[in-house]
Amino acid sequence: MAKKFDFQPDKPHSGFFAKLYLTKKQRKGLLKWALYGLVLLVLSVLQDVMLCHVRVFGATTDLIPCGIFLICLIEGSERGSVFALCASTVYLFSGFSPGAACIVFITAIGVGICLFRQGYLQQGFRATLLCLAIALIVYELAVFALGMVLGLTHLGRIAGFGITTLLTYVAVPILYPVVLAIQNLGGNPWKE
Repeated sequence: MAKKFDFQPDKPHSGFFAKLYLTKKQRKGLLKWALYGLVLLVLSVLQDVMLCHVRVFGATTDLIPCGIFLICLIEGSERGSVFALCASTVYLFSGFSPGAACIVFITAIGVGICLFRQGYLQQGFRATLLCLAIALIVYELAVFALGMVLGLTHLGRIAGFGITTLLTYVAVPILYPVVLAIQNLGGNPWKE
């Protein structure tokens, strides 16, 4: 018969996550960022599997930068800038980006448009639409200018870049409620 103070083996743990303690807020934050990644993955699949075959005057959509800019705008400049940098790096390594300059373009435009919105506009759907339109136009013009400098395109293709911007902008009213619902999982960080 074992005594009360005899050696007892440790109880077996079910793995790493049993020892990892996360608060409810931290779990919601992890879920939010994982869902953002899932949204970008779905956008990437839509863009590169289905929508690449749909061409209007030789132009198609550019959903991944649109999604990154939208998440960046909704999250604000602090969190959004880090997200824009990480997401644009993953976008580069996915093989579907226009080149390594997309990291600089997406990050700089995302941070700039977030700072503009937080400094001069109120939070809301119309302000997000306006800022997203500006970000998409500037991004497409920057990609077009880089293509001109590298000799990959010519001036006659600028209409195609404009059509790409318009086709991408059509997806924003569908994408906005999804991203806003995900953002509300972790609470609203917009405090001014």
